[in-house]
Amino acid sequence: MANKFYFNKKETNHYTVAFYNLENLFDTKDDPYTLDNDFLPDSEKRWNRKRYEKKVFKLGTAISNIGFSKTRKAPVLVGVAEVENKAVLEDLINSKHLKQKEYGIVHYDSPDERGIDVGLLYQKQYFEVINSKTVTVLVDNVGGERDYTRDILWVTGVLNQEEVHLLINHWPSRRDGAESTAYKRIAAAEKNREIISQITDKDPNAKIIIMGDFNDDPSSESIKNLVQHDLFNPMERLLTRYQGSTNYRSQWNLFDQIIFSHNFHKYEEGKHSFSDATIFDKNFLKIYKGRYKGTPFRTYAGGKYKGGYSDHFPVYVRLKYNV
Repeated sequence: MANKFYFNKKETNHYTVAFYNLENLFDTKDDPYTLDNDFLPDSEKRWNRKRYEKKVFKLGTAISNIGFSKTRKAPVLVGVAEVENKAVLEDLINSKHLKQKEYGIVHYDSPDERGIDVGLLYQKQYFEVINSKTVTVLVDNVGGERDYTRDILWVTGVLNQEEVHLLINHWPSRRDGAESTAYKRIAAAEKNREIISQITDKDPNAKIIIMGDFNDDPSSESIKNLVQHDLFNPMERLLTRYQGSTNYRSQWNLFDQIIFSHNFHKYEEGKHSFSDATIFDKNFLKIYKGRYKGTPFRTYAGGKYKGGYSDHFPVYVRLKYNV
């Protein structure tokens, strides 16, 4: 009898690189230096240990499944956003479905007022960190006061014996209006371009992957400024009226994207090449009935606890390691 898990052996040479906005992955402890009061046991949201552990378990389940049906392994690299600290990431990688994967963590506290950061999870058997640092995005609000947004996380490492540079982002939000805040995201794009120039000045053939919640769509000016002529955005074709990574007022957006240097299109032995890009929007991550059916099953809707995963779907690309 055929094994129901039969798959093409060539697929084992494929590796998933993912990005996931985890929607306010806060612990239940008060950090006196950040605005985390909404996520405490005595807050209106009543964020407690049981709800926290449920969210961590669900997120671990989701991450372990990203790309698995095609590669037969959990993602080797996962950029994440909206995490409060390193401790919540440690709980995440030690959750039931991730514990055996032996993920490592790269995380730095950022200046964001709410205390939310970006980070990187990586499977140690496939990826080795060479260097990591943060790069500050300096932007001001309209009134001239600094907007303390998230730093860019820059990680250089070796993926299956090939050096790659990863830039993980969470750009300023649209909370005060998409148009009136667009300049902040354009500034974030410019800062990424500065980093890319630093990398390519030293190594013109460097492999670069930029990922994040950009709070802009592939067609936005900020993303166009980022991509220019030397990068490729495979997410451009994924956004439709019926599909995206996050949904606001019944409209889909694709704020979560993975962009990379054109040399991922080359086929060379001992190197990685681009295979495909996907929004990971499986049914278990969706609201299954009612007015919001098909949209991300989130943890809270307004102040009401729903017990879901996140208000974003993960996105991912598959890379083929050519041997």
